[in-house]
Amino acid sequence: MTDRIGQQQGGMPDNEHAFTAFVVEKTEDKKFHHRIARRTLADLPEGDLLVRVRYSSLNYKDALSASGHPGVTRQFPHTPGIDAAGEVVVSGNPRFAPGDAVLITGYDLGMETDGGWGRYVRVPSAWAIPLPAGLSAWEAMALGTAGLTAALSVLELIAAGVRPEQGEILVTGATGGVGSLAVSMLARSGYQVVAASGKADAEAFLRELGAAQVMGREQLLEGAERPMLKERWAGVVDVVGGETLATAIKAVRYGGAVTCCGLVGSTDLVMNVFPFILRGVRLIGIDSVNCSTEARLQVWQKLAGEWKPPQLRSLASEVGLADLEDRIAAILKGGIRGRVVLALD
Repeated sequence: MTDRIGQQQGGMPDNEHAFTAFVVEKTEDKKFHHRIARRTLADLPEGDLLVRVRYSSLNYKDALSASGHPGVTRQFPHTPGIDAAGEVVVSGNPRFAPGDAVLITGYDLGMETDGGWGRYVRVPSAWAIPLPAGLSAWEAMALGTAGLTAALSVLELIAAGVRPEQGEILVTGATGGVGSLAVSMLARSGYQVVAASGKADAEAFLRELGAAQVMGREQLLEGAERPMLKERWAGVVDVVGGETLATAIKAVRYGGAVTCCGLVGSTDLVMNVFPFILRGVRLIGIDSVNCSTEARLQVWQKLAGEWKPPQLRSLASEVGLADLEDRIAAILKGGIRGRVVLALD
């Protein structure tokens, strides 16, 4: 075998090996269209780890990439997919051997680096971690970046000293991937969870995940124009941003904490500083893209164990490459409940 990953040795695929992928292309008039295309290993970027992908997932960021959003992807043709789980085919790192089960989330996967919506990915080995015992590849992608983000949010609340006996925890955008998984993890950790959602038919779904109470978006935003609201929340997991985040902060109890990981509502946060200087509220940003390997390993062990939602099979739906077009449009309109797993087999 030569030094170039993907060249042939003992039946390993060579650079001409063809595979199927979901490809986004940019036309001369700066429009974007999708197709399921044949690609070869030679089309993939350089890297010391070649992985055969079994499952990926659909995230909001994937839909933005597939739509040509310049804040996510600028180089085309491109294959989205910020999550991938499968087996090592070739490794230039002694940490991994052919056949090892691995998962990859975050970093540049699916952004400028071709992602998990294709049969193979080639990445730096530092991006991968071993698939934890207790999780199948399907389950890892039912969790994916959403599960990692939700778990990081819960860990930050715990680190900030927010305890179950201190009162209710608010989760916004609770029917989405991050929100629904956060509801489940918090409930399994003994917290009293209030799940907020703009979907009128979401109550049964959220209560099944462990929510003690479900509230609508309008109810949550009552009094949003006021500088401060009556203290209610011991902590908040916000995945929406904008006015929703600002209103939630105004109702956090003294010494409480709020985690922030989303921007579907708005990237702007318009509010005063009163909650921070009069109640000592802490606002904690959550980054699941470049967090350390140590943090990832800690989180994924919890996701494979005590924080693994018992409803995971009902929380996630499975699709193939041909189904992605409709799901991309749905997630951009807020029409996806729970998680979507992409099966490459």
